[in-house]
Amino acid sequence: MTGPVTTPLAGSLATQPRPPLLLAAHGTRDEAGVAAFHSLAARVARLAARDGVRVAGGFIELSAPPLRDAVAALVAARPGSGAGPGNGGGPGNGAGAGSGAGNMVAVPMMLVAAGHAKGDIPAALARERTRHPGLSWTYGRPLGPHPALLGLLAARIAAAAPAAPAPAPAAPAAAGGADSPPAVLVVGRGSSDPDANADVVKTTRLLWEGRGYPLAETAFVSLTSPSVAEGLERCRLLGARRIVVARYFLFPGVLPDRVADQAGDFAAAHPELDIRCSDVLGDCDEIAALVYERYHEALAGDIRMNCDMCVYRIAMPGFEQHVGEPQHPHDHPNDHAHAHG
Repeated sequence: MTGPVTTPLAGSLATQPRPPLLLAAHGTRDEAGVAAFHSLAARVARLAARDGVRVAGGFIELSAPPLRDAVAALVAARPGSGAGPGNGGGPGNGAGAGSGAGNMVAVPMMLVAAGHAKGDIPAALARERTRHPGLSWTYGRPLGPHPALLGLLAARIAAAAPAAPAPAPAAPAAAGGADSPPAVLVVGRGSSDPDANADVVKTTRLLWEGRGYPLAETAFVSLTSPSVAEGLERCRLLGARRIVVARYFLFPGVLPDRVADQAGDFAAAHPELDIRCSDVLGDCDEIAALVYERYHEALAGDIRMNCDMCVYRIAMPGFEQHVGEPQHPHDHPNDHAHAHG
């Protein structure tokens, strides 16, 4: 499946339709990750169809369809658009022209507000305004941190280590015997944005609170430290003998696989440890509901994204060069960044 996922408009066209929902994802070379995104997009579409909300999803790089095609599909499907389905959506073909392409809600399919959510996706959306006159955007916030994601992380940990604890007061003792709760190492993607990395650390702390894990640490697979091996070594030095590496990713992909490989290498070097990897969060009803929650937040103007520590606004030590930095869309193989047609 490579085309945008859309839903039919429910209800009477005589009533004012709600703005369509665009799911903006990063993209991956991993076919399973692409399939999982499309499956989740279809799940969100079924949920939104009850309210007559159209849904389409696309990627800013690496995977098909590009964001351009998803936007064009939503513009073409608007009542009275005059644009037939399947056209290219470029500014020269009349898509959106004269019809008022209208407002859309875009939700970044990201767990934290790093560079993709703060810069790359908004830059891509700005480019779509040049292609579709009259188009405007209401931009939602990333998915995490959120209680639903914490619940899913806990469920994935429990599946990886059946003895994982039910919610209970946390104990300070390190994880030891085979029947004791495991230590947890939450591994995120990693970012050059310290605010985004801090959100992963916050997620780890919130996961630990009240769940009975003896300890919970954070690591990253790219761009920052501690690395997966460093995080596992910290758990070992703190006395952990059973460790679940909780992969904090929405979908399968190259980076989640790399986390598993690095955890496997550490386990091979430390046969006295029981190290297991949890599954990614994946396509599920809980995430679909969270995406739709972000849509309703955006419509209501309830955007609670914290910008106080944004690296593009605040001159943080070592990151001063990013303040006010211009943002540019990614170069997608089917929608090159230098082209606007």
